[in-house]
Amino acid sequence: MSDSTLKIRRTSGDDWMALRTIRLESLRDTPEAFGSTYNDTLLFSNDEWRSFAQQRCYFLAERDGAVVGMISGGFNDAHPGTHWMYGMYVTPSDRGTGSAQALVRSVSDWARGEGAEELFLHVGSSVARARAFYEKLGFRPTGDTFELHRDTSLVLLTMKRSLVES
Repeated sequence: MSDSTLKIRRTSGDDWMALRTIRLESLRDTPEAFGSTYNDTLLFSNDEWRSFAQQRCYFLAERDGAVVGMISGGFNDAHPGTHWMYGMYVTPSDRGTGSAQALVRSVSDWARGEGAEELFLHVGSSVARARAFYEKLGFRPTGDTFELHRDTSLVLLTMKRSLVES
């Protein structure tokens, strides 16, 4: 697939249904990769989804008008002053096409625009493909790990990469 049909854009309130759909798909596809569950996420109201799409820093990947991925940028109260990447997901049929790199680039650009010099993420220790992808993009383990609050058998690894051009 060619990048010429790929579009990455920040969400607005009008994107709530697309965001909801891709988020629920991600939770069905790779539940061990996310802090929330499919069943809990189903409980969010349409107004909550509108708020998420409008007020949070979400990006959607679209290929030929269909949403094929998502990512968000944000902060982490446990690590003041840091910028984080959350909720990375690309639908299986679009993996390996450049969509994931474009989504990460969008959050990296957002973080740089906020003055960040590093970008952090959490990745499930059981999701080897995701860890390898992040390492390919320059993310390195920090050595920090923690158990996921909803299931202590799921361990998250913290990774970071420099956003400073060398």
